[in-house]
Amino acid sequence: MSAHEHWEMNASAPELYERYLVPAITSVWAADLLDRLRVEPQESVLDIACGTGAVIRRLATVAHGGRLVGTDLNAAMLKIARSINTERPIEWVEGSALDLPFSAKSFDVVLCQLGLQFFPDRPLALREMVRVLRPGGRVGLSVYSAIERTPAAYAFVRALDRRLGPDSSRTKRAEHVFPDPDEVKSLMEGAGFSDVNVAAVTKQINFPSMLDYVRFQLIATPMANLLKGAEAPERDAVIASIAADAASRLDDGMLRDGRLSFPQESQVAIATVP
Repeated sequence: MSAHEHWEMNASAPELYERYLVPAITSVWAADLLDRLRVEPQESVLDIACGTGAVIRRLATVAHGGRLVGTDLNAAMLKIARSINTERPIEWVEGSALDLPFSAKSFDVVLCQLGLQFFPDRPLALREMVRVLRPGGRVGLSVYSAIERTPAAYAFVRALDRRLGPDSSRTKRAEHVFPDPDEVKSLMEGAGFSDVNVAAVTKQINFPSMLDYVRFQLIATPMANLLKGAEAPERDAVIASIAADAASRLDDGMLRDGRLSFPQESQVAIATVP
């Protein structure tokens, strides 16, 4: 076993997520969200459901002098976030999006990248965002659109269900519950946001191979539970089988020289607090 393989077997899902999925996917959407929002240098910023901090850490690399805070309910994700050095200090706070541990009108900007779809009470989470924003404050959030609009994910869940059973892809499909931008807009307006603009945005996502894409999904996300307890040879065989099935469902143009490149669509919303 190589040192790389030994590290993977002993690393936690948050460590693997930060190493593999943040560069390939999360950082791509973080750059887009911040480009659209244009945070001013002295604004205070709260990143909700920050995970390992891809969005708020990106702000810390630019000339930003305001307060930077990342909050997440997952202590293991925050542990990874705290272990990464940043150019500017970031406060990491464990807390629920449904009951944010901050006073009213504490921030100029709220960010929530690819998190809203997982909240058990989305209207309450949005009202909490409104509560902690100052008048005139801004929110930038994103959610994946229909899974059919992201071909690699759609091929993956169908292959997963075929190999491991019809409920296997439930966690992955739960990421894609906002097919209609008007639904996102309606939720945000109902929570008290104004000037809500929701755009369907597509980014090109790249992985070394379909095998790597499937492997990272099954070792670096909550779907790792699907293969929990499996010995390495069995796990690798299952992953390879799912990857081959998924690859067979994609257009040839997405697989060139073994590399995987596919469009991924999200609803990206920008709004203000009156």
